[in-house]
Amino acid sequence: MRISTSMIYDNGVAGMQQSMSKQVKLQNQLATGQRLVTPSDDPIAAASILDVKQSKAINDQLRINADSAKLQLELEESALADATSLLQNAKTLAVYAGNAGLTNSDRASIATELQSQYEQLLAIANRGDGNGQFLFSGFQGATQPFSESSPGSVVYAGDSGQRLVQIGSTRNITSSDSGEAVFRAIKNGNGVFASVVVPSNTGTGIIETGIVTDPSKWNSAANSKNFTIVFDALPGMGPVGTTYDIIDNVNGVSLLTGAAPGAAPYPRAYVSGSTISLKTESPPDTNPVPFDFGATIAISGTPELGDSFSVEASTNEDIFSTLHGLITALKSGITASAPVTTAVYQNSLNSAMSGLDNALNNVLRVRADLGARLKEVDTAQGTSDDLSLQYAKTLSGMQDLDYAKAISDLNAQQVYLQAAQQAFLKITSLSLFGMLS
Repeated sequence: MRISTSMIYDNGVAGMQQSMSKQVKLQNQLATGQRLVTPSDDPIAAASILDVKQSKAINDQLRINADSAKLQLELEESALADATSLLQNAKTLAVYAGNAGLTNSDRASIATELQSQYEQLLAIANRGDGNGQFLFSGFQGATQPFSESSPGSVVYAGDSGQRLVQIGSTRNITSSDSGEAVFRAIKNGNGVFASVVVPSNTGTGIIETGIVTDPSKWNSAANSKNFTIVFDALPGMGPVGTTYDIIDNVNGVSLLTGAAPGAAPYPRAYVSGSTISLKTESPPDTNPVPFDFGATIAISGTPELGDSFSVEASTNEDIFSTLHGLITALKSGITASAPVTTAVYQNSLNSAMSGLDNALNNVLRVRADLGARLKEVDTAQGTSDDLSLQYAKTLSGMQDLDYAKAISDLNAQQVYLQAAQQAFLKITSLSLFGMLS
């Protein structure tokens, strides 16, 4: 092959440019600290790095989501802790209000204190998160959830939704609870059925909350869950000679006789404080079809002729109605000359205390569930941190520069370039005329 002068120059220049190019690459790597300055440096590794970076970015966002969810849950926990304290104080005041030695003035003072707690509880239910969103308005975050349309009547403007936050690749967690679930969806009575005093009663009968002795029997298809206990009393005889019947309001029959409600005297004799069972007692019951609805109620005092009490399936009663009912009873007080007012007052206290118990239990239930969610968020944060560290290690292994090797390579390239330059000078200085001289 014929070697021309131009070929010698071209090959020499190409070799020096290649060496200089390698030096520039090494200098860029040392300046950035990255082994891969451009994807062409290692296409396969570059693609893997993009995948890892995307996974890391998603994990970082999930960590931010978990932080946000934790903040929301902690704000709600603080609000529910305050609500718990208020309800416990209200229950203590309700128990104290049952002291027979209190005067109406004392009761009015208790009512004033409870009114303050009522207003504080309403403020808690309307608490925000500091970013223009309300904690207990469901999906309607920007809408104030509760407002009072009239004393004791609080309207809910939110919904029953629970906001979701994704804290894991396959895990969404609820970061809120609706005001409906916390403050309104509270069963009255004992949570299964409610014992209700008919307002027109003229006697001193006082009804207790009642007990479910067998839930399966109470929930049986045969149970209408809607009864009235009606009394007959002999004038001037007190509880002696008082009888009662139990009417199934849905079917329109007496549970004790199986027939349409009849005139007094009724089948069962009343004894103050004794248990009234929603179960066949034969005798004195004459109903040919035995019944057992798994519940008992106790009534004390002296019911008058025609007095009655209802036993109905529990319905929802909000916290504010319960507190307002207690406040109203305290303000009404007791009239010494009218014994019936004592019974009305005590029945109101009994109803309020069971309502406060149910409200407190509901708030504690929500707090327990919230605590479980907080624990799950903590776990998700820990997992996210572990993944973030693993991604960082993986990226470091794929793209971080080995400085010792890079510096060594740079020094080597400098030596190669100097050698190429010296060789080029030697070769280009050769001349045929020099050999002939």
